[in-house]
Amino acid sequence: MRNEQLADLLRPTTFDDLVGQAHLFGARGVVRRMVESGRGTNMIFFGPPGTGKTTAATIIAKQSGMVFRRLNCTSASLSDVKAILAETANVFGAGGILLYLDEIQYFNRKQQQSLLEYMEDGRVTLIASTTENPHFYIYNAIISRSSLFEFKPVTAAEMVPALSRALAALNREKNTDVVASDETLTYLASLVRGDVRRGIGLLENAYYAVENGGERCEISRESVDSFDVKTGSFNEDAHYDLLSCLQKSIRGSDPDAAVHYLGRLLEAGDLLSPCRRLLVIAAEDIGLAYPQAIVIVKACVDAAVQLGLPEARIPLAEAAVLLATAPKSNASYMAINAAMADIQKGRGQGFPRCLQNVHYDSAEVEQKGQNYLYPHDFPNHWVAQQYLPDDLIGTRYYHYGDNKTEQAARTYWETRKKEK
Repeated sequence: MRNEQLADLLRPTTFDDLVGQAHLFGARGVVRRMVESGRGTNMIFFGPPGTGKTTAATIIAKQSGMVFRRLNCTSASLSDVKAILAETANVFGAGGILLYLDEIQYFNRKQQQSLLEYMEDGRVTLIASTTENPHFYIYNAIISRSSLFEFKPVTAAEMVPALSRALAALNREKNTDVVASDETLTYLASLVRGDVRRGIGLLENAYYAVENGGERCEISRESVDSFDVKTGSFNEDAHYDLLSCLQKSIRGSDPDAAVHYLGRLLEAGDLLSPCRRLLVIAAEDIGLAYPQAIVIVKACVDAAVQLGLPEARIPLAEAAVLLATAPKSNASYMAINAAMADIQKGRGQGFPRCLQNVHYDSAEVEQKGQNYLYPHDFPNHWVAQQYLPDDLIGTRYYHYGDNKTEQAARTYWETRKKEK
């Protein structure tokens, strides 16, 4: 029994063998033309999993003739990066190193910054891949020195040749004659939503399910349907449903449902989306009822990103249970929504004179002097004066939540503002 994944064994070695991404690697693909003309540049590949990012980087490295190094950022450390950078000082790396960073979104700012000097002087040519929006997770200085290329989900029709090659390889390996119609292969490809690696894995499962003593037999649509391909898949609709269920379970103070939906997201291999959603929940649904919640959740999220899966499940579960069992308030969330609604309607133009940043009253200014009252000069550090624009005077956006923390703040300020 081989240990290596079939998808890795069949990884294309030329641009012609790549499936999908014709806009990048087809006969007129922009990246292919750059590489074949000898243009070496830093690149960031972003797009869904299983769409050829790693394969493309490997082909580019082979054609460049440069020393090729690869790190997976889910497990690599800063010392791993420094060890590769140190190679640029010896004879083997004198011509430059092509460094491929898989899942760069898991590298922190310091790890990414360590590359800048080497990218700047050409000692390192970087190819980085991510399944996330690079503008959210990659340091701006890295982006400014790189070209960004989007990988799109591979269509079912584009994937069929890869599945046919995989089936032929299995027949050679096992000396069998298992067949599958183009219709079946197209159907199979449609189930994996553009992920070639997952498509080959599903084909291999279907092959072993029907192979019978070397006799000729066929992979049918029914045999493909016998596998629950949605389990652990990155179905976009289900993905957002899971995030919605996670937030609503926490909002409903149900810790059991919260860890269930969190677990399903993590089982599908998604780490960053639940991290972001937990941070949003801390601000939107717990808010000022427990102001420390977002601080604790941020610490749990940072720990999860540093740990990576599967250990990341532990601090994230802590965050989910904390939020589900915490008191709830959406008062600040409702306040900013109401304020922005007024702004979008064109209300709130101009500024109260006392709040303006005034350094010099020019001749055309009718009202001389700012007349700002400095609250710290008054008892209880408060004094009545206008803060909202003229057309919003008296408007209330924030209403204290009915929880211990916000009611304590309400009582404090009502008492202070009544005192002379």
